[in-house]
Amino acid sequence: MKYSIIYAVIRPEISERVSLGLIFVDGDKVDVRYSPQKLAAVRDLFPPKEYEFLSQVITSMPTDGSVNSVEAINYLSRYSNNLIAVSPLQSIDVAASEQSKAILFKNYIYEAA
Repeated sequence: MKYSIIYAVIRPEISERVSLGLIFVDGDKVDVRYSPQKLAAVRDLFPPKEYEFLSQVITSMPTDGSVNSVEAINYLSRYSNNLIAVSPLQSIDVAASEQSKAILFKNYIYEAA
């Protein structure tokens, strides 16, 4: 399985960012998950128009098909804008299951209390 982290870039000049979601790749299957709680938490860190854009992009990623291949993820990791960044794909030697995805999400993005 491979994964990539989706970040909101708070201050690009010092590379300050907040992890908001994960992109999982297992063969031809791509699964995008994000944390609505963390997305809401960064609301006050951006001007309203920038937050609206960030929110629309993040919430539409799982459903709009924009992240549907390894090539698309590699493109996003190279050419992100000043609001959203995507890490290069990382490979791990773990089977892609709901449990492994949940553990990665909990460790890298958000764990509900």
